[in-house]
Amino acid sequence: MDLRQGCVESTGPTGATRPGPTRYRWEWPKGNNKKKHGEDSLDRLLPHTGTHRRKSATSLSKTEPPLLRTGTRTIYTAGRPPWYDEHGAQSKEAFVIGLCGGSASGKTTVSNKIIEALDVPWVVLLSMDSFYKGLSSEEQVLAANNDYNFDHPGAFDFELLVATLRKLKQGKSVKIPVYDFTTHRRQKDWKNVYGASVIILEGIMAFADKELLQLLDMKIFVDTDSDIRLVRRLRRDITVRGRDIEGVIKQYNKFVKPAFEQYIEPTMRLADIVVPRGGGNMVAIDLIVQHVQSQLEEHPVLFLRALLASVQQTQPLPQTLSVLESTPQVRGLHTIIRNKETSRDEFIFYSKRLMRLLIEHALTFLPSQGCVVQTPQGHQYEGRRYNGSGITGVSILRAGETMEPALRAVCKDVRIGKILIQTNLDSGEPELHYLRLPKDISEDHVILMDSTVSTGAAAMMAVRVLLDHEVQEDKIMLVSLLMAELGVHSVAYAFPKVKIITTAVDKNLDQFFHVTPGIGRQFNTRRSSEAQGGCLVIRRL
Repeated sequence: MDLRQGCVESTGPTGATRPGPTRYRWEWPKGNNKKKHGEDSLDRLLPHTGTHRRKSATSLSKTEPPLLRTGTRTIYTAGRPPWYDEHGAQSKEAFVIGLCGGSASGKTTVSNKIIEALDVPWVVLLSMDSFYKGLSSEEQVLAANNDYNFDHPGAFDFELLVATLRKLKQGKSVKIPVYDFTTHRRQKDWKNVYGASVIILEGIMAFADKELLQLLDMKIFVDTDSDIRLVRRLRRDITVRGRDIEGVIKQYNKFVKPAFEQYIEPTMRLADIVVPRGGGNMVAIDLIVQHVQSQLEEHPVLFLRALLASVQQTQPLPQTLSVLESTPQVRGLHTIIRNKETSRDEFIFYSKRLMRLLIEHALTFLPSQGCVVQTPQGHQYEGRRYNGSGITGVSILRAGETMEPALRAVCKDVRIGKILIQTNLDSGEPELHYLRLPKDISEDHVILMDSTVSTGAAAMMAVRVLLDHEVQEDKIMLVSLLMAELGVHSVAYAFPKVKIITTAVDKNLDQFFHVTPGIGRQFNTRRSSEAQGGCLVIRRL
């Protein structure tokens, strides 16, 4: 799963990065373009830190848009607020807009202008072109001679499209096929898409399937003059898809024009809004944006406020909680890292020791089965081995990264994923900014790591992300060096099957949601961009 799953650049028509409001937008790479090695390196994605103080990269200041820069792109980081309630269940489905119209009518242009005007985070633009069926050998020959009808409803895989859109509307992670218009086949590697406030589906047959229509909250038909559409199609198919002019005209007269008259134009009556002249009709686009914004403004109760109200701290600690035994060694390590007089070097050294003990304790909860091995002396030994498909560690950035070395030290070749969750300074709500998870994580046991958990809001968001990627709840272990009772209750209340593992549970939070008595300065809960010996200080809810 690459960078495009969490943060996607917004580019202008010339390919240059467009400054402006913060937003997420999905764009598919063309052909077989591969990212350069290390392009997704976390060190290049996250702002460089030093001893000097700087403004937070997640500030929503209008004068300084939140940006993450790499060597090849600029990424706008509008955080995604909670899309679930205090019970961990999805609170509201994404708003789905269907855009239909003839080939080259300007559907994508209208989609882009709606995205720009909406100015909301996490928008997914889904093209029906990705859902063309792969062609057989006989159909390949027809397509090479421009004798295959790509403008017929039978050319699309509606079953896959409906299933994909339904999962995406429910907030689930989905895989999107990548169709190669040169070979007329789906590429081997599909693209992962996850999370949206608004989904825009555009395609010539967007209104041609009854099940698909039921998933659309708003239906828009883009009506453009046929001569203009023909000119645009000629330009696109010749320059982008490598076709010759005779073949394009032959296909247009034989398939495109008749299909528009038979299948596409009649669906105009199903549209809620008809947009004449396509992307140039800003009056119609403004009306569409106003309606969508009015729908999105129906927000549920603020997540954190609802969470605090729902959690009953008077209840005993849940049975899913496991606290590392407080041996003299563990107690001594806590004494050192909690002491405000402890030096930076000592804090790092002893916190790493405690993390190693914590990770090894967490591994004892993985499933195992008996086995027999042969010793070098020729004797049999009855032992045990891990009984599962794989282990993946996921750190909640950035404080959770400090636990990765301990996991790597005891789990050979463990896969690592990353989730960046930070607090919106204006609303106080947690926001999802970035994620990078290994492929096929759904079958793995996942060790979710964070240094401290206070209210549990960030941990809950991370767990919800994993569940949306079809990780089983009982295969998730939340591992934290220190937790507050509120955080323990919050996670257990929403996700009763998640195993919670820590070295200590502190009883209280102060007015700033800091865990008290708390831990040393390197893991305190003040948001800052100062690096403390490799341990970045980040406020965590």
